[in-house]
Amino acid sequence: MRTRLVEWKLPQKDGRQLFLKPENQQPIGSFKLRGAYNKIASLSAEERARGVISYSSGNHAQGVAYAARALGVKAIIVMPNNAPAIKREATRDLGAEIVTVGPGSDERMARAQELSAKHGYVIVPPYNDEKIIAGQGTMGLEILEDLPEVEAVLVPVGGGGMISGVATAVKLSRPEVKVIGVEPELAADAQASLRSGKIVQFPAEQVTRTLADGLRTQSVGAINFEHIRKFVDDIVTVSEDEIRAAMEELAGDPKTVAEPSGAVAVAGFMFHRDELPKTRLTVAVISGGNIEPGMLQEIRKRRA
Repeated sequence: MRTRLVEWKLPQKDGRQLFLKPENQQPIGSFKLRGAYNKIASLSAEERARGVISYSSGNHAQGVAYAARALGVKAIIVMPNNAPAIKREATRDLGAEIVTVGPGSDERMARAQELSAKHGYVIVPPYNDEKIIAGQGTMGLEILEDLPEVEAVLVPVGGGGMISGVATAVKLSRPEVKVIGVEPELAADAQASLRSGKIVQFPAEQVTRTLADGLRTQSVGAINFEHIRKFVDDIVTVSEDEIRAAMEELAGDPKTVAEPSGAVAVAGFMFHRDELPKTRLTVAVISGGNIEPGMLQEIRKRRA
């Protein structure tokens, strides 16, 4: 679904204007449907007949399950045992078979590869894949079409699929537009990788501490890193308290309700202006809105 930009209503003293790209409005509540559908739609009839397998903490799982059901393909998803219940249930309701493993992103990838080798399933990676990247890149094209005068785009970073696609689409069309990644301080492997010029991996026990469950990947993908190095201007990090504060602000409008991962780009705009380009028109991607009901209720109580 094409999501339309929403103007941020809070007045800004410095004259900066923010627009939100509400991917929480996708049928599965997340941008992940774009890449998953593009990947599965590109498979041959023989590959589709074998079925697909993926590994995800939740939103990519739903994207694969939704796309597979739409295209008549069997789907198996390897999910961590700490994935939010709302995401596990939604994936199962979309017809996918779920295999549960431990919390580490490497662990679920290894299990998916093992099952693929055993049963012949086609792997649909969550981010390290050109078809996935191209699907996510459609967000960048839509942003440029809807706000041609945009000067900066803020994008959440986990494994790097979204920022790879968005940055490539934006920079190949409008190289002067700044593309900035935003990730949790507790899972700042992408920032460390960009600064050091090589992929840095964080331990699972550290990244699983962030509230942003969709950004708990231990490192960016190899293909994603090449896109990031070429097209991303910088990556900033946000604290857990800043993520919560952004979620509270976004929860005030039903159209912009965000899960923790979905709120990080807005948190970057709210709390790290000094680290961002001095631009007038900025777009921040709300990557998803699949928030646990209890967490949303708590946030709305605090906001009230």
